[in-house]
Amino acid sequence: MASNSPAPETSAPARFGPGSRFAGSDLTDGEANRDWEEWNPTADSIRPVRGKHRVAKQRNALARSSTVLGVGVIAAVGAGGIASAQDKPAVSISLPDAISDNLPDAKSLPGVGSFMSDGDKMSEEAAPAPLTTAGLTAADAQQGTTDSGEALRARILQQAEQQQAEADAAQKASAEAAAAEKAAADAKKQQTEAEEKAAEEKRKAKEAAEAKAEKERLEKLAASFSLPTSSYTLTSTYGQAGSMWSSGQHTGLDFAAPTGTPTKAVHSGTVKSAGWSGSYGYRVVLELEDGTEIWYAHLSSMTVSTGQKVTTGETVGRVGATGNVTGPHLHLEVHTAGGSGIDPLSWLRGKGLTP
Repeated sequence: MASNSPAPETSAPARFGPGSRFAGSDLTDGEANRDWEEWNPTADSIRPVRGKHRVAKQRNALARSSTVLGVGVIAAVGAGGIASAQDKPAVSISLPDAISDNLPDAKSLPGVGSFMSDGDKMSEEAAPAPLTTAGLTAADAQQGTTDSGEALRARILQQAEQQQAEADAAQKASAEAAAAEKAAADAKKQQTEAEEKAAEEKRKAKEAAEAKAEKERLEKLAASFSLPTSSYTLTSTYGQAGSMWSSGQHTGLDFAAPTGTPTKAVHSGTVKSAGWSGSYGYRVVLELEDGTEIWYAHLSSMTVSTGQKVTTGETVGRVGATGNVTGPHLHLEVHTAGGSGIDPLSWLRGKGLTP
């Protein structure tokens, strides 16, 4: 690149002493050696001469262009960090001597100097941080971390630990929930078993109370009821089948006893009938207060008459062998108020008696 020397300003001549020379002028040696007097400019004398200074003006424009170019280069170089990276050495920029010798100080230029000062201050205040600190947060800096890779690794580990802690917490919560559910199920089972046990004990207690009450009732009834005879042997029971009975089965309970053994009223009542009754022989029918009828059959004799009231244990007749019999015995039948025959043995036991 060729260097161009800037042309000097020629807008006003100056006075020089002997032997001096105005660079770039067309004066002859005689003119240059003569003495110059003081010049007082007039309107006509300062009017520019067309054509003579055209080259000088072009040179001045070139000088100004070179100056602006130099200022731009200095501004670009002084920006700090824009044209260079931290990990690479700065690249030197050389200018031709003709330009560099005539470049003014960039800071002395109007507007540029303040920009350069502010740029230097900003460069100092906002100096780019090393690449190893990229991505560091304020929290990392407070913890003393200066390496971005180490900070990233620490954050990854912290996140992994947090996720593991959350997983452990979820597992612990699930285990606790399962344990609580199992404990609740065990407690419910124990409560159910306790309730069932209490219900069973209550049921047994109720049954025991009922049995006791029934026993007391039977004992009370036994005091008011009596077996129909004594010194006996049970020979035929109710419902027993056989050809000896006209109906094909036995309709009462037989107490085999010697002839003349007293037969007693099982409970207080009224004699409904007393007399001969065919195959039953001599028979006494005793009607109780609830309408139940007690039949005494095959008697050898009767000691009561129809309409007579008797009390429990009072004699109503004697054992015999009258009617359709094979031997002396008391044939006892029990009929409900409706006339249906029932098992005398069960009925006597229901009254607290044990035949």
